[in-house]
Amino acid sequence: MKTNIAVHYRVPMLIVGFISLIFGMVIGLAHMGLSLPYVQSAQRSLHAPLMICGFLGTVISLERAVAIGERWAYMAPLISATAAVALMIGLHVSVGAILATLASFTLCIVSLNIFLRKRELFTFTLFVAALCWLIGCIFWQYGFTIAHVTPWWMGFLIITIVGERLELSRFMRPTRGSKVLFIIALVLFLAGASFASLHNQPDYHLLSSSLILMTLWLIRNDIVRHTIQQNGLTRYIAVALSCGYVWLISAGIIGLSFPQLLSGSSYDAFSHAIFIGFVFSMIFGHAPIIFPAITKIKIAYHPSFYLPLILLQLSLLLRLSGDFIYLSNLRISGGLLHAVSIITFILVLAMRVKINNKNIMK
Repeated sequence: MKTNIAVHYRVPMLIVGFISLIFGMVIGLAHMGLSLPYVQSAQRSLHAPLMICGFLGTVISLERAVAIGERWAYMAPLISATAAVALMIGLHVSVGAILATLASFTLCIVSLNIFLRKRELFTFTLFVAALCWLIGCIFWQYGFTIAHVTPWWMGFLIITIVGERLELSRFMRPTRGSKVLFIIALVLFLAGASFASLHNQPDYHLLSSSLILMTLWLIRNDIVRHTIQQNGLTRYIAVALSCGYVWLISAGIIGLSFPQLLSGSSYDAFSHAIFIGFVFSMIFGHAPIIFPAITKIKIAYHPSFYLPLILLQLSLLLRLSGDFIYLSNLRISGGLLHAVSIITFILVLAMRVKINNKNIMK
């Protein structure tokens, strides 16, 4: 029997996730060299944990809890949101790491439960994604550097998104050989993440190869190549996803092209092509569907959705240009435009909700 919780219990967790996003962006800008008030040097290592565990971990866990429809599943986003609060109010990093580990472990249990109910390749993929988050959090808890933790957190986000696209690819009826190729790409990624995280100097060649293979698989099997020919929200989602695929394969090419990814240059380009280019393009595309499912608030499509999406792509072009020609001002400008594009997207969604509510009350 379904025992889903009421919307007004979900919203506070979602709000904490978005506050974590804002905190993470501010810390990220300070880490790039901007002088910002109230941001201490010790906090600069919290950029990735707040963005990945605090924001994305909470939202993904919340979405999964809504999908399974059981109250106990909401422990994952609740603990994740608590971890974000602990980090934001200045508790010791270990507190946030322990809570994030508990949240990721709970998401693993939720995802395993979903897989056991519906034994499909896409539900197994979502379980693997949750395991990646858990492994990354355990490494973080035991003092591994963020650079060594990042491959697993990348896996959490990339494999979650790919798993959700895999669910929709069922309508394309992929062949048995296509499914085998996907499993090979998945195993290759896990091997690459292990290789990168367990070496003193992370090497991303194997992981990067898996990104290219995974992207090519998605381009071939995702329904996006058909839906991009339609109109309205369907086309917008397809455009956003296509942008994400371009950045994911770009990250793979960057990772293969450089023997050692350099901090502040090729590593920054590689990681943000994934976290900003791929992940946030996917968030922009899926948000008009995901957030109404969580909040029960309808978000009507409007062409203004394209504005923040375009700004996001331009911001990444600026940042990567600054990374590769070693112009810090250009890199910082890209970082600022990341924040502007994300805030613009939130404002556009809020405006559409407000307009929709006005129309309902008329």
